[in-house]
Amino acid sequence: MALAIIAVMVAMLLSSFLTNKKWDFPFALKVMNQSPVLEGLYKGTILGTVGAMIIGVVLGVIIAIMRLSSNPVLRGVSFVYTWFFRAIPRYVLLVIIGTGLGYLYNTLDVGVPFGKQIASAFGLQSDLTFFHLTTNDIVGGLVGGIIGLGLSEAAYMAEIARAGILSVDVGQREAAQALGMSSGKTMRRIVLPQAMRVIVPPTGNETIAMVKDTSLLVAIPVITELFYQASAIGSRTLKIMPSYVAATAWYLIVCSILMVGQSYLERYFGRGFGQKAPKTRRFARPGGAGGA
Repeated sequence: MALAIIAVMVAMLLSSFLTNKKWDFPFALKVMNQSPVLEGLYKGTILGTVGAMIIGVVLGVIIAIMRLSSNPVLRGVSFVYTWFFRAIPRYVLLVIIGTGLGYLYNTLDVGVPFGKQIASAFGLQSDLTFFHLTTNDIVGGLVGGIIGLGLSEAAYMAEIARAGILSVDVGQREAAQALGMSSGKTMRRIVLPQAMRVIVPPTGNETIAMVKDTSLLVAIPVITELFYQASAIGSRTLKIMPSYVAATAWYLIVCSILMVGQSYLERYFGRGFGQKAPKTRRFARPGGAGGA
């Protein structure tokens, strides 16, 4: 009965899609192949996702290791970092980076720490600054969006990596140290490879979520982004929903590819875990009766 109800509901849904001309799927297909939309796809969405996840994964693993350190200063810094970036909405963070930093700091001085104060105290002619960077040139575009999303993602990846590291039996580390391995080598060669079985599934989910979060880059603002470009075409042509369908279709394609890749990685790093018990072979007994 339940199967029949589901089949009827699916048939009704498909019928509404196919018979309602307002969806305008042919126009949506044209929007998908427009140059601005394709540029927004590979620059804002794909490149933004890759860049943000690289920052998030690398920084997240470092923060996770700091969180598990015996040094109270490292533990405290890592805790404050994860607390802050997990509490700030990504849209708000991107707005602050895109508009607030340029207002607060017009330029970024690269040089000796506290160089101006030291030069003033000792009467030096140079302020010990090597060069200046304009803040808006750094954080006012795609780079700023990638940095913002990456910093936010690192807080979540830190907790994922920490859970993966804690899933490895402490005896593994003790055995490696007994063989003369350093703490860093033990982490790289012994702990992290085994922790990947726990780390990969949620990391795949975070990557898929990041694909969708790139639509928040408009807060920087970044206009070379998939949803922004599709929406702009919809506003110009007054065909809003077909343009949204085009953006949705690209998100579905990209996320589906990532899901397939995630499944392969999960099988690769999950080798030897959760395997089915071997089947018991049956041997013929004397007289033709079968038995275990």
